[in-house]
Amino acid sequence: MELYIWRHPKPLQAEGMCLGQTDMGVDKRKLRRLANQIQRFARRHQLPKVIWVSPLQRSARVGDILVGRGWQCKVADELAEVDFGGWDGCHWSTVPRAEIDAWCADFADYAPGGGESVRQLFARVAGWLHSLPATPQLAVGHAGWITAARLLSEDKAIPAIAADWPRPVAYRKLSRLTIPAALP
Repeated sequence: MELYIWRHPKPLQAEGMCLGQTDMGVDKRKLRRLANQIQRFARRHQLPKVIWVSPLQRSARVGDILVGRGWQCKVADELAEVDFGGWDGCHWSTVPRAEIDAWCADFADYAPGGGESVRQLFARVAGWLHSLPATPQLAVGHAGWITAARLLSEDKAIPAIAADWPRPVAYRKLSRLTIPAALP
């Protein structure tokens, strides 16, 4: 299955924040630009006018714009960004250093702020990918989610240390992922 997934536009006033499932707004022009990109891509490649989005407004609002243009929008909770629990929405400078060190020491299994571990994120991503039909899919997602999906599609292991986590995909950038029938 081919997954064409764009990272949402940059949220407003999120600089320096631990941003997972905190629901922050996005400049309306940037939302429209991304909707335009997706619409042109789907037209050029003759793909169905169906978009998957997370319930977070930085993703869902792109779907709302496309619905106004005749698209079908499907909201999937599984597409939400990683849950940082009590850290979510806080400035990184306020997260105790000892907690960050504990996460880095057990990167795959530590649940930052009591939220979701990287292993749990991978399981959620894999479960959603398995639920999709084998046809090409379009989606708007989040950096951590997209990174997990990319590593799964490349049959790579869950990073054991934070230094092995790849750089995030840029805002509004398309990632084209070929999802094998059997994921790890």
